[in-house]
Amino acid sequence: MRTNIELDRKLVREAQQLSRIKTMRALIHQALLEFVGNRKRLDLRELEGSNLLDPDYDHKVLRPPEI
Repeated sequence: MRTNIELDRKLVREAQQLSRIKTMRALIHQALLEFVGNRKRLDLRELEGSNLLDPDYDHKVLRPPEI
């Protein structure tokens, strides 16, 4: 799909530096993939009552001991 939009040059440059993506097309494609992936990710609060979370699970057990 072709489109013509005006983008913030500073923001685009920063995104290219952070991602090391050289082309505008690839940069926009990656940004859209990440946006969609983030929106599709389940919110943990939505899992309450779904039997997917063990009620006896203790996340603190996995933490390394404090020195």
